[in-house]
Order: sequence, then structure tokens, then C-alpha cells
Amino acid sequence: MATITRNKAGRKLLNRLINPVFFRSTRLIETLAFEEVRSDKPYNHTALVLHGLLGSARNWRSFSRILASSLSTSTPPSEWRMVLADLRNHGKSAGLKELIAPHDIPNAANDLANLVKSQGWSWPDVVIGHSMGGKVTLQYAQSCARGDYGDSVKLPKQLWVLDSVPGTVNPEFSDGEVEKVLKTLQGLPSSVPSRKWLVNHMMTLGFSKSLSDWIGSNLKKTEEGETWAFDLEGAVEMFNSYRKTDYWPLLENPPEGMEIAIVRAENSDRWDPDVVQRLESLASRKVDGGGGKVSVHVLPKSGHWVHVDNPKGLLEIVTPKISSLD
Repeated sequence: MATITRNKAGRKLLNRLINPVFFRSTRLIETLAFEEVRSDKPYNHTALVLHGLLGSARNWRSFSRILASSLSTSTPPSEWRMVLADLRNHGKSAGLKELIAPHDIPNAANDLANLVKSQGWSWPDVVIGHSMGGKVTLQYAQSCARGDYGDSVKLPKQLWVLDSVPGTVNPEFSDGEVEKVLKTLQGLPSSVPSRKWLVNHMMTLGFSKSLSDWIGSNLKKTEEGETWAFDLEGAVEMFNSYRKTDYWPLLENPPEGMEIAIVRAENSDRWDPDVVQRLESLASRKVDGGGGKVSVHVLPKSGHWVHVDNPKGLLEIVTPKISSLD
């Protein structure tokens, strides 16, 4: 049975007969908000799961719960704890005064290291990041390898970069779906009448129902109506950093013992043919000894929003590789 833990004070453990079970634990200092997904059995591995732009930890609850359950019943079985973090300016981390500007990818990765240290956790074995979270994942690994987080740091064994271009974003791709979503949201008032209104409005503008429903899931109720569960302007600043950062050097020389797995959504509008060819070339290289490696996977029947479009297919790609770590 999967359990979900949230790191906010004031809520007790609910009846364990309910699935999932929700409870909150206390944070002694202000760090990133997070949730934990795990079984009731003792875990021996940890994976960090990072959402994408305008998302939050809760977007990945279902996938993480199924992934943890799949790993528990895999051969050999292993018990995993999934830590779902709300990145700065997103979810319950939005508005935290300690997360000061600049709101960029390096600072977002540093937030993760601070979270691990503040909680006294072991360093994660796997880091999974979607879209902007994918670049935060790459930055986290790069900073770990450089020793930016201290001598005690342990490199993750696997990185999963989900539909996130590792280099700078080609200006020709500046009018993609993500950019259109941002422009649309910046043109809306700070509060909207209801989730239903927002979903219908997005669909009227040509966005798919699944994407519109997902955008609507990131609203929170206020006295004035419903508003965003993220800091839109801070998120835009992070997206601009995402477009400018370049992690090709990391992929060309991955740290020893680490696998960087890139998942490209089949119908995504993010990918330049030259980028795809460069990735495939890196993935085909022979690895000497314990050197790091790059692998490339294509998620069929999916656009950029992989957890919405084809979560089952994504699970089928990720589970065997994570299971192989045992």
C-alpha cells in the first residue's frame, strides 16, 4: 500500500486503510515543500521526482505511486521512497522568502541539496525531472560532481531527463506549446471565476482537453475566486534560465558510474533534428570501465506533457532500468 507524506505541520496520520494515506510532518526550517510516496515497508532507495514548469509535486503522485509499487514487485524486488519536491515558485514552495532571486536553474538545483541536508537524508540514488525539472536534474548532477554541495555528497546513479532539451533552446522553437501556454496565462487576470471556466477558455484557444485540465489542476481557491498555485512571474524567470542553460558538456563526459537517461516524447515540439542526432551519437558510444553513459528513449503516443499523455508507456521505460540498480 502506498503512503504519501507531506512536510507541512498540523495534520496527523490518517487511517491506514485508506489508499493513499496522507500525513504531514514538521519542517524545522523553511526549505522546499515536498511529499513522500512509499510503501509501509522499510525502503532502501530514494528517488527525487521533479515536476516541470507550472507544475507541482502533486502532478506526479499517481505516477510515483505506481512506479514505487512496480519496483516493489519487480525482479529482484526493491523498496523505494519517492520524494516529490515543489520547485521554487511552484506549489507549496511558491512565496517562500528564503528562496531568493535569481530564480534560475542553478539556484533551483541548490534548493534540492539544501533540502537533503536540512532533512538529514541520504543523497538520492535516482533523480527524475520533467521539462524544466529535467534541466534542474542535470544541474544538480553537475554541481554534485564539482563538489559544490560539499564533501559528503553522493552522486545519483541514474538521472531521468523527461522531454527536456539538454542545451540552449533554438530560437526557432520559441513559439512552441509551452511558450503559448505562458503567453496565454500572462494575459489572464490574477484570479479566474472557476477551474471549469479556465479549462473551457484554454480549449477555446485551441489547447487540448488533457492539457487544459492539467493547467486547471494548478489553481487554488481564494476569497476573490481561484488563482495560480505558482508564482507566474518567478516561473517565467526560471523558464528563461531553462532556455539559456547548456548541459551538453555533462552529457559528453558523464560522471563515472552515472547513467543519464533522456526520454524524448514522440510528438513533442521541443526537439531539433540535430539535437536528436547528437544524443543518439552519444548514446551509441562505448563506455570504458566504470565510466558514465547516456541512453536515449522515445516515448510513443506522447507530446511534451508525458505524465498526462502516456504515463503507462513512461512507466514501462523507467521501471526496468531503475530496477536494474539492484
